[in-house]
Amino acid sequence: MSASTEELDDTLPDAGLGDEEAVEDEEPVYASGPEGEIDQKADEEGWAYDDRFYDSASAFVQDICDSLPDQAENSSPGQWLAEAGEMDDDGAAMLKFGVPKLCPKWTDAVQQAASGTYERYISGGDYEVKTHPKALDQSGAGGVQEIGPGTYVASGHFSDCYWERTAADGTIIANQFVTQATKLTVTLHVGELFRQECGTFKPVG
Repeated sequence: MSASTEELDDTLPDAGLGDEEAVEDEEPVYASGPEGEIDQKADEEGWAYDDRFYDSASAFVQDICDSLPDQAENSSPGQWLAEAGEMDDDGAAMLKFGVPKLCPKWTDAVQQAASGTYERYISGGDYEVKTHPKALDQSGAGGVQEIGPGTYVASGHFSDCYWERTAADGTIIANQFVTQATKLTVTLHVGELFRQECGTFKPVG
């Protein structure tokens, strides 16, 4: 004799069993080593990175480590980090924690960028010499930028370029039309204006 419909229903598993039970999120698993330490710290602190380009905080830090050597010609390491926006938002926290683990030789550059004490290189353009200069504008908008006082040197092969130092009233203090040179030196004082088209000047004192 066949079982009744009611009896069969009682023997079938309940398809909805557990639907109302809370499903716990799985704990994230981090790679062993410094990359995992960085990713775990970023999750704990809630640090955000640009997920359009990076799939983890450690990937962001590694990209900065790989990119820093290429910036040596036109800006100091700390200058590039600060003025290219790499220290904005949570970038500073991630780099201060992660750089000593993945590329410790750049730790000082990160600290300088964070404190604003980095060396500033001068590329072509117009500058006003100030005691406490603002960060250089990297947007390409042009205009007069600010630079600190001191002696700056450009090294390389220069031809057919020009630089000048002027007072606030436009009086020329010193200038040079360069036909051939391998080294150029200028000393800038607060209140002066500096214009140059001869490459990158680096501070030496």
